[in-house]
Amino acid sequence: MTEPPIAPHSSALSAIRRALVLQVRQLVGGTGDDTLERNRQDIGLFGPDSACWKVHGDFTSMMVGGITAILLQMLHPGPLAGVWDHSNFRHDMSGRLKRTARFIAGTTYGDRAEAQGLIDRVRTIHAGVAGILPDGTPYAAQDPDLLTWVHVAEVSSFLAAYLRYVDPGYPPAEQDRYLRETAEIARRLGAPCAPQTRVEVAAYLRAMRPKLRYGDRTGEVTRALLSQQSPSAAAAPAMSIAFDAAKDLLPEWAAEMHGFRLSAPRRGAARLGVHGLARTLRWALVNSAEARARRRAEQLAQIAAGDASPTEPQVDEHPT
Repeated sequence: MTEPPIAPHSSALSAIRRALVLQVRQLVGGTGDDTLERNRQDIGLFGPDSACWKVHGDFTSMMVGGITAILLQMLHPGPLAGVWDHSNFRHDMSGRLKRTARFIAGTTYGDRAEAQGLIDRVRTIHAGVAGILPDGTPYAAQDPDLLTWVHVAEVSSFLAAYLRYVDPGYPPAEQDRYLRETAEIARRLGAPCAPQTRVEVAAYLRAMRPKLRYGDRTGEVTRALLSQQSPSAAAAPAMSIAFDAAKDLLPEWAAEMHGFRLSAPRRGAARLGVHGLARTLRWALVNSAEARARRRAEQLAQIAAGDASPTEPQVDEHPT
């Protein structure tokens, strides 16, 4: 992937980079230093050669895919009820996005202890999320069927965004490998039968369509998501582009259920806008979670090979 030919030592450009990193950090959270990285002991659940590290490594496509995933998840009455009954979504949608970003980054790029800790924390939260649907049907966040739906909506959206905005030629075998890898997270969360290939995901989504609904609650949660405040006036246009791109990324049947009708020019503008935004953010986010994890993997490999003085980690600003 070719990045913009920007001089790395320009003070003005360094200030721009810092400003962009700050905007991203305000959107998804983050600490701004490598303190956590110094305490990580291994390469995690997947490692640097995994499909998961690659697909989750592009911030812009993950942001678009994450919004799409929520829009898709909320079409199922169970996860929708969990959000409605057990969260302050009207005032904390940005908090939900930050927590999701932290979970994805930690389970993908953290070490095994961090990944399992995040999974255990989610399982603990899920244990208290249960209730009754408007039609009288009981639901529980620990239900493997609901966990499977949330997982498939998420990883299929991440993969679709990666294919559209990063690598349209990503090999089918690697796409299946990504689905197999991420199914391990679903299994640890309590969903042992998550689809693990593109064919299985497509069949699963077809089978689930009769169970999906759009109602007043769906509309309110969707409006809360798509009307959340930008971290700054400067970031507002980028968020608007991301929201349009997320709607555009939905399967056609899901977009129809939501009532999204983007014109061809608006779709084109969203796609061009995301490509431009991605180019800029790839330049700015030089110390991403993936970059830090890859340095850790290199250092661990040096230690395993007997190098007594592995390269010290770079300390820089990062978004997650």
